Amino acid sequence: MPENNSTEELMHSLGKVIRGLSALFWGLPITLILSVQTAKTDLLRHLGILPPLFSLGILLFGLMQLVTFQKQERIWQRALERSKLFAIINIGLAPNLFWWRARPNVEFFSLNSSIMVVTGIIFIFLLNETLRRLAAMLPDETLRTETGFFTAVNQITLCGTLIIFFVYLASIYLQSPPAWIKVASMILHQGWSGALVIFVILPVAITMALIWKTKETVLNSVFKLRKEEIKPGPTPSSG
Repeated sequence: MPENNSTEELMHSLGKVIRGLSALFWGLPITLILSVQTAKTDLLRHLGILPPLFSLGILLFGLMQLVTFQKQERIWQRALERSKLFAIINIGLAPNLFWWRARPNVEFFSLNSSIMVVTGIIFIFLLNETLRRLAAMLPDETLRTETGFFTAVNQITLCGTLIIFFVYLASIYLQSPPAWIKVASMILHQGWSGALVIFVILPVAITMALIWKTKETVLNSVFKLRKEEIKPGPTPSSG
């Protein structure tokens, strides 16, 4: 009986992991699209601050679903807590995207929107670390290897993106920036800002692929547990 209870508890937590990974998979592109549309266009103006709050809420919901899985694993839980913290920070900063669009000359809104870009990049960085810790607990060596490699690629790319963005911010907010920052700013304004967007989209796409692969592995584990659960026991001898 205790063994059955343990299996049911594991099945329940794995079900939450699947829901959480699904929310993260769909929440990432929705957040990217709605945040850009809110900050750069008037397409969603009539909805106010709701679009980015809604999409970021999906991401936080997805992370919350993962909490019950392997609570005793401290490294995994710490990685998850850090991702949740930055998901909450992003929700707090999200209204500034709409306010900045409505009042572009207000420096407070502009600064907070820039901070949200930074915290958003950090969130993707931490989410990759969370996925790596999750993969380490799953019985799939291929998944662990692929996740370890691609999360490292993502995190290096995101660190480079942060450095470029900080240089861009320095050229805007510093009254007398160094000469090298001025040169870097001129290069960014000549078209490299589009490349900066690519350096964000690429890690998001890779992260989504890792989430999907991880969800498939968890689903396979659920199906395997179900088969073992309904497997008929040994037939008693007639003698």
